[in-house]
Formats: sequence, structure tokens, C-alpha cells
Amino acid sequence: MATSERQQLINPPGTELVYEKMQFSQAVRVGDTLWVSGQTGTDENWKAAEGIENQARLAFQGLERVIQAAGGTLDDIVELVTYHTSMKDIRGFSKVKAEFIQADYSAWTAVGVTELVMPGLLVEIKATAVIGSGNKK
Repeated sequence: MATSERQQLINPPGTELVYEKMQFSQAVRVGDTLWVSGQTGTDENWKAAEGIENQARLAFQGLERVIQAAGGTLDDIVELVTYHTSMKDIRGFSKVKAEFIQADYSAWTAVGVTELVMPGLLVEIKATAVIGSGNKK
């Protein structure tokens, strides 16, 4: 196996505690493919923001930071999966999503769930990206 095809753990500065305490990487890259762990609407102290739009914005900012740490952009996302504790919030979420992801759109699956990893979380976003594949330059 070529060195470039080995797993590369992606943990941007400020996420070390997640890696150490919760025992997972923010993303794993193999070749040009990047699998990003679920990003949530929490601040640096792991406190959930108020409301779906604020949480979605923080989650997308985290997603962008992780993808950039791997050498990519949000335009490189090929699949987005979002988990929502209330599908009634989808319009507010979609409004924020449009701030970060514009045409050409990736595949997207939105899933309703009863709860997420921490109390107060309304949304979690995970993604698969192929670094360098985005149509926007």
C-alpha cells in the first residue's frame, strides 16, 4: 500500500480534547477521500448554542474547519448526512446550510432522531468529501 493511501487522522487545533477524551478523530483521510465525523452546534466549552440556526452555523463552521485542515473546501463535499431532533426545524437549518453550501449541491440525507450525544443538541452534520473534486475554484 502506498504511503498516500494510508489513513491520515485529521484533528484541527482545538479538537485535541475530543480525540483524547472521546476517542475519535474529527476526520479520516485515505487518498483524496475524507470522512468527517459528526459536527455539532457547540462552542469551545461544549455548550450547545440556542436555536437551530445558531447550532447549524456552529456545526457548519466546524465542518469547514475540519475539511480545510485536510486541504479541501466545502465544495469538495460529495455527501452530507444530517441528524435532527425535530424535523420541524428543517427550514431554519436549510437557511443556514445555504450560507455554506451553494450550487453545485452534494447528495444530502436528513434523518430525524430522538436525541443526540449531548442534551440540548438539535442537529449533527457528517460528511464525505473528495479533496480537490469541487467544481468551484
